[in-house]
Amino acid sequence: QVQLVESGGGLVQAGGSLRLSCVASGRTFTTYDMGWFRQAPGLEREFVSAIRWNGVGSYYADSVKGRFTVSRDNAKNTVYLQMNTLKPEDTAVYYCAAVILSGSGWRNLYNTWGQGTQVTVSS
Repeated sequence: QVQLVESGGGLVQAGGSLRLSCVASGRTFTTYDMGWFRQAPGLEREFVSAIRWNGVGSYYADSVKGRFTVSRDNAKNTVYLQMNTLKPEDTAVYYCAAVILSGSGWRNLYNTWGQGTQVTVSS
């Protein structure tokens, strides 16, 4: 299992940008597909983006497609989420996780979550 620490959140005005980082511990990071999820107050956690273990394939929720970009640096055990043209509805706690693609979509492989990083977008 891999341990994950998210960072990079903050308060930004609508239309602004943020880059989230997720640093993983463990030598097996490069074997995992990685994903980002978010949870807004009162709502269920939802999938945002995923990237294949080798960085070749990336996937996005429709709500962020064209605005967010996921990437990874396996040499640094880090996955990133570049968020541009942020909207107030992007406000949430963002989590990264090792993921697996199931019949119902991307899901957390281990069903455990880190502390996440808060993103707040003001209008």
